[in-house]
Amino acid sequence: MQALSIQGLVKTYRNGVRALRGVDLDVAPGDFFALLGPNGAGKTTLIGIVTSLVNKTAGRISVFGHDMDREMAAAKACLGVVPQEINLNQFDRVQNILVNQAGFYGIPPRLARARAQEALEQLQLWERRREIARNLSGGMKRRLMIARALVHHPRLLILDEPTAGVDIEIRRSMWRFLEDINAAGTTIILTTHYLEEAENLCRNVAIIDRGRIVEHDRLQSVLRKLHQQVFILNTAEPLAALPPLDGYRATRLGEQEIEIEVRAGQDLNTAFERLSDAGIRVISMRNKANRLEEVFFHLTDRSLDEQLEAAHRQ
Repeated sequence: MQALSIQGLVKTYRNGVRALRGVDLDVAPGDFFALLGPNGAGKTTLIGIVTSLVNKTAGRISVFGHDMDREMAAAKACLGVVPQEINLNQFDRVQNILVNQAGFYGIPPRLARARAQEALEQLQLWERRREIARNLSGGMKRRLMIARALVHHPRLLILDEPTAGVDIEIRRSMWRFLEDINAAGTTIILTTHYLEEAENLCRNVAIIDRGRIVEHDRLQSVLRKLHQQVFILNTAEPLAALPPLDGYRATRLGEQEIEIEVRAGQDLNTAFERLSDAGIRVISMRNKANRLEEVFFHLTDRSLDEQLEAAHRQ
C-alpha cells in the first residue's frame, strides 16, 4: 500500500488549458519525497486535486489505500497540508488556531488542547501561544502553519514551498524538524524552488514539466545522470601555478582556490591524488552549482524539445 498513489491524473480547465496530462505517481510510506517543476508545470494543480481543492478531469487517487472518490473523509484524515500562501486567521490567537483545526477532525477539546501544546512545543511556539497570529514574524507564521497541519497527527504531510521568504537560520531549523518527524514515520512530500532543500532532505524525486512527469527516481540516481560536475577546491597554501592535471579541466581562481571540471566516467579522487603528488593539500570542497538544479534544467529542456518535436510531427 502506497502513502499516495496517483493513476492517469488529468486536469483540463474550462479555458482549454491542460494542466495535467496523465500523471502516474507513487509515494511510499515513510518517504521524504520531492516534487519539483518550474512555474506552470502542474505542481499546484496536482496538490490541489490531492487535497480536494481542485476537481480532476480524470484519474484515480488514493491515500494510504483510501480512494479519494469513495472514501474522501478517510483519505483527508490521513493528510496534513501546508500551502504556499499564508492563510491563517490573522486575528485569532496561536493556540486557538490549532485547537479549532483539531476540531475539524472531530478531536475532543481536551485532546485538541494537548495536541496543540505538543505541536507548538515541537515548533518552538509554545511561549507565543496567546499571541495574535498577525503579530508573529514571517518565519513564525510558517512554523505555525506546519503546527496546524500536524495537530491531527496526519500520516502524510504535504509541504508547498514551506520555507519561502524565511531566513537561512529558520529554514535550517525547519529542515531539522522535518527530518525528525520523517524519521518518526511521517511521510512527507515537498515542493520547493530552493532545490538545495530537495538535495539535503529528500530520498526520491519526481520532476514535472508541462503537466507530465519527466523524471521519477531515487534522488541519487537522478544526480548520477549529470554529464559533468564542477567543484571548487580550497588549498592549505597559496598556489603560484597549477600542476598538470591530465584529463581534467582546471582553473586557478585565486591564490588558494581551484575550479575543476569532472566529466562522467572520471574520478575526483584521481585529481586529488595528482594534486597531492604535486604537494598541494586540499582542505575543503564544494559544488560550484547545485547538482539537482543542473539535472532539473536538463530534464525540463529535454521535455520541451520533445513536445516541440511532437508538435512538428502533427
